[in-house]
Amino acid sequence: MLFNSLDFLFYFVFVTTAYFLFPHKYRWILLLASSCYFYMSFVPAYILILLFTIITGYLAGIYMETRPHKKRTFFLAGLIVNIGVLAFFKYFNFLNENLGFLLGGVGLKNPVPYLNMILPIGLSFHTFQEMSYLIEVYRGKQKAERHFGIFSVYVMFYPQLVSGPIERPQNLLHQFYEKHKFSYEDLTEGLKLMLWGLFKKIVIADRLAIYVDAVYNNATHHNGITFLLATVFFSFQIYCDFSGYSDMAVGAARVMGFKLTNNFNLPYLSKSVAEFWSKWHISLSNWLRDYIYLPMVSTLSKKITKKKVMGIDRPVWLYSGATLVTFIVSGIWHGAAWTFVMLGLVHAFFLIFAIVTKSFRLNMATKTGITKVPFLYDFLQIIITFSLVTFAYIFFRANSFSDVSLIIKSFVHMKGPVFYENYKDIAYPVIGILFLTFVELKRRYFNESFAVMNNRKWYVQSAACATLIIVILLVGVFDGSQFIYFQF
Repeated sequence: MLFNSLDFLFYFVFVTTAYFLFPHKYRWILLLASSCYFYMSFVPAYILILLFTIITGYLAGIYMETRPHKKRTFFLAGLIVNIGVLAFFKYFNFLNENLGFLLGGVGLKNPVPYLNMILPIGLSFHTFQEMSYLIEVYRGKQKAERHFGIFSVYVMFYPQLVSGPIERPQNLLHQFYEKHKFSYEDLTEGLKLMLWGLFKKIVIADRLAIYVDAVYNNATHHNGITFLLATVFFSFQIYCDFSGYSDMAVGAARVMGFKLTNNFNLPYLSKSVAEFWSKWHISLSNWLRDYIYLPMVSTLSKKITKKKVMGIDRPVWLYSGATLVTFIVSGIWHGAAWTFVMLGLVHAFFLIFAIVTKSFRLNMATKTGITKVPFLYDFLQIIITFSLVTFAYIFFRANSFSDVSLIIKSFVHMKGPVFYENYKDIAYPVIGILFLTFVELKRRYFNESFAVMNNRKWYVQSAACATLIIVILLVGVFDGSQFIYFQF
């Protein structure tokens, strides 16, 4: 049941209506039942896997509190189960393929069979959400949840079940106990957010996907100019696709009175790769920062006591080492392929390079006088950051390393002409990108001006929403394509 389907529209209306009709003390039952149904609409049998991890996490949390002398044991047990389930379904075949490659290199046959299985939908998201609960309980920052039903809803709350945002227990758990009254403001704000998310998905992302798929799925038939255009298109496609889902998830929850984490904050207007990651997939970035990066920095600071190691300042070693590990984990989280590992390594390189060259770059900017023109300086930083992030997306979208190599080599020569079968293949996506850019620039620099969706006059809001609906119906792509991050 995809968010961009009529089935979900009817389902959403039914669940939301029933939610406010149900007595408060029984609403958790409705949310649990509706979340189970939503999850089972993809692969019914996988609800058993989710139930297994939920039971494990629930018991581990309680035992950490009731048996403090074995707190670490139960914590590790909970983590091992969650990571083990994720590793088995997501990485078993990947590891097995690499084992077969290594054994084949020495003339041996891999005895482990390939498992023909489908990755449970949203496994990486709800696994990380449950792990955040275990970590927070272990750290003593969250009380163990005693209500099994509420805990289950926390793990599998249907709006954010398959693609996040990844919520912390401190933000979400208490909301299931609160009595949410129907609010006109929540209704309108939630529906507007859902509409905007649907627009980004169907009108922009899925339009861009037509061209991107035609190019990247036939890499040997295209040239540098075409790859450059397709890569820029993909950069906007993945943004509109994922942020579109997040908007719809946050909006659907908002209608019922729940406040989920904002997962995107104008990431393509970032002036550095570090700033980009503070604004892109914010819930995952914060998860990696709080549970991997910062603990590593703390640990390494105790190990590295010298001011300089091999002529490099101690902080550089600390931040670089933690950054490298964090982004390797980020790459692996995104997918079971070496291209995703490289994706993480490329971003790690960008960030480490920025750390090492910070003083040099600032001095060069000062000497050239560009810092005296703030607008031009900011614009240049935004363009460079967007270019670096877009380049890294090649590793995300390419079907294989050979395609990656082919695409990067094609940039050296940058031959044309641009591939297209119909002018609409390029015209519609470009118009969509320009419109999105206009909207986000307005939000960044003129947020209170030229308000349309949030105009004080109801008829202006209504006209804006009606226009979006008409554009969706006329220009939208209704092929039932799933969201990109569903595969994770």
